[in-house]
Amino acid sequence: MLLLELFWSFVKIGFTSFGGLSMIPLISSEMISHGWMTASEVSDIVAIAEMTPGPLGLNCATYAGMRAAGLLGAFVANMGALAPTFTLCAVAAVFFEHFKNNKRLGQIMIGVRPACVGMVAGIIIDLMLANYTDGNLKIHWPSLALGGIDLILLLKFRISIPKVILFSALAGIILFGFLGL
Repeated sequence: MLLLELFWSFVKIGFTSFGGLSMIPLISSEMISHGWMTASEVSDIVAIAEMTPGPLGLNCATYAGMRAAGLLGAFVANMGALAPTFTLCAVAAVFFEHFKNNKRLGQIMIGVRPACVGMVAGIIIDLMLANYTDGNLKIHWPSLALGGIDLILLLKFRISIPKVILFSALAGIILFGFLGL
């Protein structure tokens, strides 16, 4: 039953999101509502999925499935996440010439884009609360400072993402491991 629930959860995620970051709010909602993960664990999975090669949605499905039901769960979650994409791509390929200049489809996409931005903004707020507060909305200043430093390294100094991730990992070991902040 767990595998079927996991598959169905990722089928719903696949059909109601548009890949990448727009999947995160739905993954978070499904994982937390089924009790498979906490918000903090979802945050960890998103961080790991961003660091590893491959599509974010599939990486999240792999880790979430593995966490919920082991190796078979990871496989089932990926099949669920891929089923909608495969289905829609097959249908779109058949009708591609018809949809190419379709005015209504263009109008639909104009409405969908702001919804995706809103979902991403919502999950950013959820992730910030999970990463920069202690659960009682009390700010954890060392985490916030590290996040600010990372943002400066990325935007101002144009340091590559892998280097910033490595810096953050080392800073995390020092600040939160050795110093116990």
